[in-house]
Amino acid sequence: MALVWVWDEAADGPFTMIWSLLVSLLASFAAREVVNGQAPSGLAPKKFLSIPLGNVKPSGWLHDQLVVQSNGLAGHEHEFYDYVAQTDWTGGNSYYSNLEEAGSYWFNAMVPHGVLLDDANVQSEVQQFLDYVLDHQDSTGWLGPEVNTTKPRFLWGRYPFFFGAIQMVEANPALATKVVPALHKFVALANTMLHNNGEGVEDWTATRWEDFVMTLQWLYDFHPDGQEDLLIDTMKMLKYTGDPWEDVFKEEFFPKTAVENLPNPFPVLTWHGVNMAEGLKALPATYRFTHNQSDLDAASKGWDLLFQYHGRPSGIYAADEYLAGLEAVRGTELCLVVETMFSGSFLYQVIGDPKFADRVERITYNALPATLTGDMWSRQYLQQQNQIASKNMNPNPFPNDGPYSNVFGLEPNYPCCTVNHPQGWPKFISNAFVTSPDQTSLVQVYLGPFSVNTTLANENKVSVTVDTLYPFGDTLTTTIRAAKPFTYQVRIPSWVSKGTIAINGGAAHAVAPSNGLHAVSVQAGTTKLVLNLPADITTESRPHGSIAVHRGPLHYAFDISRSQKVLARNAQQPLAVDLEFDATDAWQYAIDPATLTFHGASPKGGSLPSPVFDSGLPPFTITATACQVAWGVAGDTFAAAPPTNPACTGPATNITLWPFGATKLRIGEFPTFKST
Repeated sequence: MALVWVWDEAADGPFTMIWSLLVSLLASFAAREVVNGQAPSGLAPKKFLSIPLGNVKPSGWLHDQLVVQSNGLAGHEHEFYDYVAQTDWTGGNSYYSNLEEAGSYWFNAMVPHGVLLDDANVQSEVQQFLDYVLDHQDSTGWLGPEVNTTKPRFLWGRYPFFFGAIQMVEANPALATKVVPALHKFVALANTMLHNNGEGVEDWTATRWEDFVMTLQWLYDFHPDGQEDLLIDTMKMLKYTGDPWEDVFKEEFFPKTAVENLPNPFPVLTWHGVNMAEGLKALPATYRFTHNQSDLDAASKGWDLLFQYHGRPSGIYAADEYLAGLEAVRGTELCLVVETMFSGSFLYQVIGDPKFADRVERITYNALPATLTGDMWSRQYLQQQNQIASKNMNPNPFPNDGPYSNVFGLEPNYPCCTVNHPQGWPKFISNAFVTSPDQTSLVQVYLGPFSVNTTLANENKVSVTVDTLYPFGDTLTTTIRAAKPFTYQVRIPSWVSKGTIAINGGAAHAVAPSNGLHAVSVQAGTTKLVLNLPADITTESRPHGSIAVHRGPLHYAFDISRSQKVLARNAQQPLAVDLEFDATDAWQYAIDPATLTFHGASPKGGSLPSPVFDSGLPPFTITATACQVAWGVAGDTFAAAPPTNPACTGPATNITLWPFGATKLRIGEFPTFKST
């Protein structure tokens, strides 16, 4: 069924509401046609297989990032933060019961965090969480705080819990005997609910159905227990009762600007930033049971449209609560950052296009650390590309979020990001390596310091260590030990210029990637690879004639010197503070792109500082000739759009640009001038 229509973007009122409803219903019918059509049985294979949690570990500075996270808010919030420590359905006080958002998010994040750090305390906490939830499953199969209450049962809040439970089974297969029967019992109940006029589906569930589909596909792939038909039927029912992502991502319907003044032809929450980040997984998940190439094509196109019209040089896109266009002062939610990272990893594993991996790496090394203080005790709800203050904003540039949204704190604006953000680093690490479907090849997807221990096909035990400062260095030294020969593949990012590889001390040769991957035939025993992956400085065109500066995976910004004021301090945990940052120096600079110069110093002692993502700490910088220009502000809280072709108001000077993730106040999109 094809849907074609035209609407008046200026229209509002009853006609728009009725039309939007009609379109939504038609799209749902179209989706039902797709899932009820004759498709090949079983699930289509992915291009790459994920490796069970715990087989890939961080080392070097990446390991330190998890230590910092553990010592920060993520590792302590369950001890004091009342959003996590909710009252349970038996009247006690425990975060173990809350599967509506807080507990599920926290559990989903802290399971991989605890495993990757070998943190016994965190692993004990998540084990208690798992046991409590499963031990309270009721006779119908329901899981969550609605047990033995009259509260309505909505499905979505359980989905992040399922992801956490799956990861626990991956790390400890013995847990399958407890987890898998509980999941199957819940699936049988959910299937009945979905067939009963979509019971359990409200607005949020309708957008996030893909997360449950992925859980069902894990069961189908590894623990079907004879329930293959029920699992496939439940996948189809989730798609039928959910929002039609294949239409949302069509170019003719996709919003090209900030959406606050646009009518949405689909349910309004489809343009919600975090829902869209999660919705990016919907079509690759759908493809696995429809086998339709059109699902993958639509997913790839939707990804491109999202970043074309709402993307940021930091790698992520803007949505302050809803899609926000390209202006540099509009916001990006922290939940959106970590969910897009996870979705991008899934897209790469299903489709195999290196653009997904390139994007995830950019997001991880720029947007994620930029929205947290270096010690990770305070986080923002919204970050900005050009962020000249972090405070209670008056006026407020965010049409749908509050003026406190860019404060670094415990729970500015909404609490969801406090419990959800810790999944970012661990899931990036655990998805850094994958295997080919036949498990004869090991693939390094993300570049950074890692260690891997896994068993490939034919009982081939393989260990890999990657020694590197990347992205704060261009060289990666990889040592591979294998019981038998196999093919090792490493992703060569699109930004690499004149990359080389040397094998076992031999001469360096130019890398020759195919679809982004350079393949090496590894023999039994020990093999050593030395990759040198330099990159050129590049500039990106941004609105109003401004530019952004990149080198390799890192985006560079002017780090505005700042003062700090404590706005609030948690009574139970004094390290959990809300911080106001104000600029203490000029930031109104235009730069001359012709003068950009890279400076890559080797860190003292060969190791990076901890934490590395804070002012003045990364070893890489870029300098530029700059001059001050007339650049307006709104109140004292946010910068106007960069002036186009501005005249200098002062003499030329040199300024230093730092990796974006290390800046907390910044200019990331600059007007330009010619210094000669």
